[in-house]
Amino acid sequence: MRILSLAGRRLAASIPTLFLILIGIFLLLQFAPGDTVDAMMAQMGGGDAATARELRKFYGLDLSIPLQLGQYLWRLVRFDLGFSSIYGKPVATVILERLPPTLLLMTASLSFAFFAGLVLGVIAARGVNKWPDTLISTLGLIFYATPSFWFGLMAIVVFSVYLQWLPAGGFEDIGAAATGFARTLDIAAHLVLPTLTLGLIFLAIYLRIMRASMLEVLNLDFVRTARAKGLDETRIVVRHVLRNALLPMVTLIGLQAGTMLGGSVVVESVFSLPGLGRLAYESVVQRDLNTLLGIVFVSALLVIAVNFLVDLLYARLDPRITAGT
Repeated sequence: MRILSLAGRRLAASIPTLFLILIGIFLLLQFAPGDTVDAMMAQMGGGDAATARELRKFYGLDLSIPLQLGQYLWRLVRFDLGFSSIYGKPVATVILERLPPTLLLMTASLSFAFFAGLVLGVIAARGVNKWPDTLISTLGLIFYATPSFWFGLMAIVVFSVYLQWLPAGGFEDIGAAATGFARTLDIAAHLVLPTLTLGLIFLAIYLRIMRASMLEVLNLDFVRTARAKGLDETRIVVRHVLRNALLPMVTLIGLQAGTMLGGSVVVESVFSLPGLGRLAYESVVQRDLNTLLGIVFVSALLVIAVNFLVDLLYARLDPRITAGT
């Protein structure tokens, strides 16, 4: 119960932050040149001033900025994200259509980066200052220093163009009309390259953090005591060292959830994935304010949910947190 109480307080503290983020984004977008009507008129090839005035009145863009903000926040309290003028449907519907690819990409990339970073970090720490440590640390530095879009483009050239092992882009093969397990395999094949592209940078961070944390814990007194009792080294690492060394890794999951959402904009654009990242880019270009604010709202909810789960897991790994409350 103490764990749930602690996580509940953290969750309640996130709600004001969510509204402050939305208000800040709303006000910043007002300084950008043009609005939704200008983008619509450009797509239609132009139009007269009377038509532009009618459209602005229809979408509420003729009101003052405080009134527009007040109307938006009132709709948000009622869980109404508004209407997308560009896509011609409710914003909630547009986001729900684009949400699954982003969730799959984030989950796969975060899982790959976490578990691969954990394993490589443990190997590097066990062989510190030896060739495995040097090799893993060098690869991590290369992964961290290389831009994700370059990884994506090179992966397409190598694995899609030359080897023809994996699809070059998209979420699934629409022409195949696959269902069931066959469709699952098709989606998985399309997500392999985007997952590796987005996950490699985070993998480099996780392995460095895990290596440093392992080296710190291996020198603590309780580890020396376990060795003095004659316990096997593998058992010491798995049962005693790993649980304590995982705490910084778990913390990073919550911190990097938002960063991974931002990185998905580039990856989804490179691989033509119909996710939230690409939708955000299209909304900015087309000045679709309601859709962009809806994406920010949903993204913030995702980050809050991830941090809520991280708080629960962190309190489970470290009982001192709940004892302190």
